[in-house]
Amino acid sequence: MALLNFRKRDEAPKTGNPEMEAFLQNYSIEVMPRTASKVEDFRALLPEGTRVYIAHIEGTPIEEMVATAKRLSGEGYNVMPHFPARIIKDAATLENWIAMYQGEAGVEQALLLAGGVTEPHGDFHSSMQLMETGLFDKAGFKRLHVAGHPEGNKDIDPNGGDATVMEALRWKQSFSQRTDAQMALATQFAFDAGPIITWANRLKSEGIDLPVHIGIAGPAKLQTLIKFAIACGVGPSLKVLQKRAMDVSKLLLPYEPTEVLSQLAAHKAANPDFNIEQVHFFPLGGIKTNAEWAIANGGAAGRPASAHG
Repeated sequence: MALLNFRKRDEAPKTGNPEMEAFLQNYSIEVMPRTASKVEDFRALLPEGTRVYIAHIEGTPIEEMVATAKRLSGEGYNVMPHFPARIIKDAATLENWIAMYQGEAGVEQALLLAGGVTEPHGDFHSSMQLMETGLFDKAGFKRLHVAGHPEGNKDIDPNGGDATVMEALRWKQSFSQRTDAQMALATQFAFDAGPIITWANRLKSEGIDLPVHIGIAGPAKLQTLIKFAIACGVGPSLKVLQKRAMDVSKLLLPYEPTEVLSQLAAHKAANPDFNIEQVHFFPLGGIKTNAEWAIANGGAAGRPASAHG
């Protein structure tokens, strides 16, 4: 069974897959201030009310983050900025960021992460510490997402396995019962449906019932995906990509997520209580390319906002 789906650009995309349409309903997507600034009109690309995560890379001024949030919110999108614990100096800074996002862009949801830097810049080193400040509850945030890792996380469990990750997820699960905010796991991207399904089922067997928003890489060149996969420490999927890269005939063809999503969509259709609730796209080959794929493959779930008006 092929794990990745490559097709020549001139092949017509398959449309009219009701399972895929159902699975892509309310998909979310991630942008950065610099990638968002290249998009002229989000409403020509994304469905009405799409949740747009704004990735906060170390060194990006908070003012740029807030300006991007304000623009997206003004275009009718639900904005979910990243709050990376390790680049937030202290509770006063966190409170200030929350106030800026709320005051200027009406933000009421956040993705809480440890953050990709090794040395914390201040008081925080984990998403749990951000939650424990109580500042998101105090500000009345309606939704808090935390990270999930279908292929493990070497930073958290350096010796392999997932004992530490599972412990952290149990803590987050109990926190979800204490907060008024809705919670979900937004995951790192993966390319192979089998391990994703195994991981999601394992969460349930461990008593973790936070809904999963599964990270999927949007269409991109294979070389681009390998670069990101190495940088993000993606495990089994990386081997799949590297194997593909050895086939010169496929090296220059674009990767598309059609196959992995078709398999996950079919599994969800056959198992309605499957805990993957939504798809979260990492548009590694560009926001426009990703949105166009969703429009071509998602039926009503991919229809952009401006298509309605």
